[in-house]
Amino acid sequence: MPCVYKPVAGEAPLWDFPDGTLAGREVAAALVSAAAGWGVVPPTVLRDGELGLGSVQAWVGPDPSGGPGGQEADEEADEEADQELPPPGGGVIDVVAPSAVPGGWREVVRGEGWGGEPVVLCHADDAALRRMAAFDAVVNNADRKGGHVLRGLDGAVLGVDHGLTFHEDPKLRTVLWGWAGERFDDGVVALLEATAAALDGELAERLSQLLTDDELLAAELRVERLLARGRFPKPPPGGRALPWPPF
Repeated sequence: MPCVYKPVAGEAPLWDFPDGTLAGREVAAALVSAAAGWGVVPPTVLRDGELGLGSVQAWVGPDPSGGPGGQEADEEADEEADQELPPPGGGVIDVVAPSAVPGGWREVVRGEGWGGEPVVLCHADDAALRRMAAFDAVVNNADRKGGHVLRGLDGAVLGVDHGLTFHEDPKLRTVLWGWAGERFDDGVVALLEATAAALDGELAERLSQLLTDDELLAAELRVERLLARGRFPKPPPGGRALPWPPF
């Protein structure tokens, strides 16, 4: 199947993620998503490839080869394939003029566009996005950009690019702050409880091969705190709450 291959050899060292590899964190996020039933991350594994060990994740969206003909498809077929690609944000996250915010959508922040015009970063009040926002709190996602949210051919909204996750320090940076401070619904509570149970079993052993002991312990404590508080986290006062750029 078409997939995205991110070799460890191509990773750039990051000062705030000194341990492990980004590829390993990609796989760790997929393991949590699958084990607890979040359904947020496409299937992702560690595998040897052309450039060595790396994460391999199922492609989300139309076949990048443009269908029959693969790399030899003509320019017209390539153009058609490009037109089929969904917009960044999966159609549920956008930056628009204040007057153009779709009805029922949630505003995250107001700012200025490139020309100084007023804009709003907003997202849909969507169950899949709500689940993703809670999942990001669990894995401590430091990079939930709008462009990291995609829509599959089956219409499912999925998240990609989970290399900056599972840090032991609070680093949640996301464009999905629309539910900040609100109570979790029953569905999210059930997923958090399933995550806590999974982390008390085989999942913890699998994650221990990808994360440090401190990172794994921090993940377990985050789930406990989220269940105890029963609410979506709020942006830290005076802290960096948005990834940059947001898309």
